[in-house]
Amino acid sequence: MKDQTVSDVTNIVLQHVDNTWGEARDRLFDLLRIPSISTQKSHKEDCRKAARWLSQQLEELGFSASLREVEWAEPGHPMVVAHDNDLSKKQADKQTHVLFYGHYDVQPTDPDHLWDTNPFEPCVKTDSTGRQVIVARGASDDKGQVMTFIEACRAWKAVHGSLPVAVSVLLEGEEESGGENLLPFLKAHADELKADIALICDTAMPDRTTPAITASLRGTVAEEIELIAASHDLHSGMYGNAAANPAFLLCKLLSGLRDENGRVTLPNFYDGIIEPNAETRAQWKELFTDDAALLGEVGLSVAAGEKGYSAVEQTWCRPSFEVNGISGGYQDEGFKTVIPARASAKISFRLVPGQDPLKIRDSFRAYIRNALPEDVEVKFTPHGASAGFAVSKESPFLPAALGALSTEWGKKAVMAGCGGSIPVAEEVRAALEMDALMIGFAQADDRIHSPNEQYGFDSFYHGIRSWVRILAALAR
Repeated sequence: MKDQTVSDVTNIVLQHVDNTWGEARDRLFDLLRIPSISTQKSHKEDCRKAARWLSQQLEELGFSASLREVEWAEPGHPMVVAHDNDLSKKQADKQTHVLFYGHYDVQPTDPDHLWDTNPFEPCVKTDSTGRQVIVARGASDDKGQVMTFIEACRAWKAVHGSLPVAVSVLLEGEEESGGENLLPFLKAHADELKADIALICDTAMPDRTTPAITASLRGTVAEEIELIAASHDLHSGMYGNAAANPAFLLCKLLSGLRDENGRVTLPNFYDGIIEPNAETRAQWKELFTDDAALLGEVGLSVAAGEKGYSAVEQTWCRPSFEVNGISGGYQDEGFKTVIPARASAKISFRLVPGQDPLKIRDSFRAYIRNALPEDVEVKFTPHGASAGFAVSKESPFLPAALGALSTEWGKKAVMAGCGGSIPVAEEVRAALEMDALMIGFAQADDRIHSPNEQYGFDSFYHGIRSWVRILAALAR
């Protein structure tokens, strides 16, 4: 197919998107009204309802769709698996085959009193920047993003009766509650789900107008540590100085995990890390001219971590250690002079590609154990571990997708990093032996996981149109 012909065909589909925009918005609202909170047992049937709703939408578009039960970690919320009805024919013709991934479950809504409106009754508001946004739990993470792809498929089907590439869809129902069933599900269904490339829509743009492919993610090691000394809390006058103080010791141990330059002190922690090249760092510098450009929205201005790296570099391409919570002793109103018998902390390491999360966990535990004095015991509770992820720069699909995004947004698309963790990218690579392109349209101020979550009309509209163009580009 000649490029001009492809362009003409795509433009007709884009016009259909414009003409049916209101209907697409109404369908998103219907999905947002389903309170599919995966971590709360009281919403188990709501999660299944959301899965059925999405399965029905895909069936209406000519997909063979079904709900698949999961029970590897424990019985959980079903996966939605769908394949375009002409998948076999397109595979026989060696057309590009994509696997789209998203999730239909959402975070809890608490604290509910901070919501301005009902979190499961979507409404349209104008934010402080004059941008029209959809406010509802799941609007940005991830129902709005999922629907950008489904609506793009709907437009292609409505105009031409078929999609430009072979498409399979996998929608998870437990991403917000740990996703422990995903990897075993992928492995068990590898023959069915393997494609040429995975498309993951659960990421954000670096700013309002710059489209991006998230080329790297940080992995994580999450751990809870508890130090235990005396049999009960002690009077600090009667035992102070003589008795081991778990709270003091815990603070000392945790502070020792970073040196004066902000570097993590665990042995061999930085082994295997690849630095971004000069071109990538220059591109990031254009997006975030100084540390305040990234930190200003949260009331900060200066990067506090590893010296020699900007704030965006510290979050996008460098590993970190953070204390997420710490407790021990008396914490109620007033004062109580005690030496706590126990003290605990929740900590996390964010890891970049090249680091082994299990080795990092073992190294952390060894550091703690080796530093404990007599009379103090330690208890570790793991809360997940995943490796970092980086898209292969040699992927033939990367320039096609970047070009499609640039055309839609009228601005050169960039290769962005992400400080967070999206385990599915690495799990797809491990289980299905294929790469993934992470393309999302969320914004930093979408308030995901927080009250008054929102998703901009511009994100939803251009998101649909972006997928229309990307599918056409991947076909070439």
